[in-house]
Amino acid sequence: MAEQQKNNPLHGITLEKIVTDLQAHYGWEKLGSLIRIDCFNNNPTIKSSLKFLRIMPWARKKVEDLYIDTFSK
Repeated sequence: MAEQQKNNPLHGITLEKIVTDLQAHYGWEKLGSLIRIDCFNNNPTIKSSLKFLRIMPWARKKVEDLYIDTFSK
């Protein structure tokens, strides 16, 4: 199992940290324009975003990909 994770850039990073870091870096408005999902555009909070992203794998993937693109350079 650890063998599979060593190439995963998100290994050990929580979804909460990902959303918090992206929000701090971009702000809600920019984040909402980069990833067009309601939880970033309508009364956004970390808590509501986490709730949505945990049940929508496609949206979580977009957020994780943006995190990697933003902070892995």
